[in-house]
Amino acid sequence: MRTLAVVAALAALFTACTEEAPKVEKQKEVDNDTVNVYSHPEWAKNANIYEVNIRQYTAEGTFAAFEKHLPRLKEMGVDILSIMPIQPIGMLNRKGGKGSYYSIRDYETVNPDFGTQEDFTKLVENAHALGLKVILNWVANHTAFDHTWITNRPDFYTKDDVGFSPIVALDNAGNSTDWTDVADLDYANDDLNGAMTESMRYWVNASNIDGFYCDKAALVPVDFWEYAFAKLRLTKPDLFFVAECEDPHYLDVDKFDMGYAWSLYHLMNKVAKGDTSPIVFKSYLKTLESEFRNDDLQLMFTTNHEENARHGTALERLGNNSTNMFVLATTFQNGMPLIYGGQEAGLDKRLRFFEKDTISWKNTELIPFYTKMLALKHNNMALWNGLAGGKMKPIETGHPDEIYAFYREKDGNRVIVLLNFSARSIQFKPQLDGIYGSYKIVEGVNVDWSTNPNLTLEPYQNLIVTKQN
Repeated sequence: MRTLAVVAALAALFTACTEEAPKVEKQKEVDNDTVNVYSHPEWAKNANIYEVNIRQYTAEGTFAAFEKHLPRLKEMGVDILSIMPIQPIGMLNRKGGKGSYYSIRDYETVNPDFGTQEDFTKLVENAHALGLKVILNWVANHTAFDHTWITNRPDFYTKDDVGFSPIVALDNAGNSTDWTDVADLDYANDDLNGAMTESMRYWVNASNIDGFYCDKAALVPVDFWEYAFAKLRLTKPDLFFVAECEDPHYLDVDKFDMGYAWSLYHLMNKVAKGDTSPIVFKSYLKTLESEFRNDDLQLMFTTNHEENARHGTALERLGNNSTNMFVLATTFQNGMPLIYGGQEAGLDKRLRFFEKDTISWKNTELIPFYTKMLALKHNNMALWNGLAGGKMKPIETGHPDEIYAFYREKDGNRVIVLLNFSARSIQFKPQLDGIYGSYKIVEGVNVDWSTNPNLTLEPYQNLIVTKQN
């Protein structure tokens, strides 16, 4: 790995950094280039992410067909489009008829099934015109077995025991995976670091994308990401990087802007199944506060491309609590919510991963719910991301095994969230000591909580109230 020469001021920042410290601008040198140690872009402070599966999104499965949905998504409140890999898919060892998006044959061209480079660039331009950002799902850990590097740069790959043939991608423990259609890349080779960075820069230059969602980020050395991001930000300073991993070391100072809240996702599934109680969300918050800095953003979700295909739809896994869990993902401290394309249409099937399997858009019942939640995130400073938002504080309800309640506050803006995860109607008096006042129920009437009110939450009901200066 190239040596990253960091100036003394940056080293002092690393050693003195506390969980309260924001990502501040300092300078360091990378390959003789002076670059800034980055802070989150301003546009991310109250943003959400919408994941787009181009193949399955429309009957055509093209950029042009998806582009027609942009006004609807803007109206719903979407901020960032995260596009699943768009490059050509390998033929050698291909799985299924269409193959995996994550088996990439060429990093710098477009899968002809989706359209052309010009089509993708036009999609980005039209998204930008509506105020949307576009990030590209990037697969840096492995390539298809018929990627051009297999022939031209075999030294980029991890070899078998004989030392001749590339091997199937490995997991974090160094064991072979069942990803038999992809070959493992070896980042001990300095040339690979530069080549991968330049392939990423290609899309910034060619299509003016706004960042990257980095697949299996923890399988790639963190030093590579730090090197690549510093170089890429020389081309476009406000790029945004998401790590599909939960390792806090990948979020330090100038690495990823946001990690993946896998732990919260798994707890949601357990609570929904009745395997544990909502008390675990308090424990998760303590872990979040102890292991991450307050400015380390977390991507929070109830479904995504992988979980839908492998483990079932949000409704399958979360049942009657599916909306409650998305409320939690939208309002949880440090969290940026993700919607998987089709989720707002009540996606009721596991989309086949290696075949064409079009989403049905006939069901519009849930669109108002997601519109409401994204507006809540946008308009209430208490719910903003990282240091821009407020910390979560618990509210006692007398029913900790069934109700999870908390509030967040920032500069006089307060949001109270009460969630009933049980199948029964519960009457209770939340302990609002110190936070009495006049509130507005989201999409409802004003309420006066000058004393602790007597409330009733019906089965699986949530109640959100807001107070703003």
